[in-house]
Amino acid sequence: MINKDKEKVVNKRFIYHFFKRTTDVLISLLALICLSPLILVLMIIIFAQDGHSPFYRQIRIGQYGKPFGMFKFRSMIYNADKILEKDPKLYQKYVDNGFKLPQGEDPRITKVGAFIRKTSLDEIPQFINVVIGQMSLVGPRPIVKKEMFEYGDRIKKFLSVKPGALGLWQASGRANIEYPERCDIELEYIQNASYWYDVKVFFACCISILKKDGAF
Repeated sequence: MINKDKEKVVNKRFIYHFFKRTTDVLISLLALICLSPLILVLMIIIFAQDGHSPFYRQIRIGQYGKPFGMFKFRSMIYNADKILEKDPKLYQKYVDNGFKLPQGEDPRITKVGAFIRKTSLDEIPQFINVVIGQMSLVGPRPIVKKEMFEYGDRIKKFLSVKPGALGLWQASGRANIEYPERCDIELEYIQNASYWYDVKVFFACCISILKKDGAF
């Protein structure tokens, strides 16, 4: 009886992950194709600012603790990370504020960058991460290495699933919600994850993006 119950759980997980991955790839490829004109325009505008790459690749922590490069449209000046690290006062403010700077207080963000952040257009390249299997459409938001300590002894559970381009944290208010409440929200998603729960979170995120809730 126990073996049959275990087999049912394994089969249920397999079916969930199969349909989740299939949906991830199909929707992401469709999005990249449909948004290709917009992607090209944004690439040209961002490149025209300073002659540097329109893309930004930040190292985040993926499933099982494996680092990967998360793609975004560059919303900051070139070499923004190095500039932040060279300013101890600014960097400490960044850490104290949940690994981000308060709205309107980040001197590295460009005018174009402020717009694409507010509209979440900077997140479009993450469809590439989804297609190649580093991320899912829906899941906990990938964190940088220094954020891992925020999860304490719950970090293993957090890293047990693929990070997502969209997730319960974004649907709940994104930057309006800081640690430690953010940890509880991300782990709540993992606890309740299912295909139809993913669909619910996906549409909740779409509404949040349209409302520009917590985006800066």
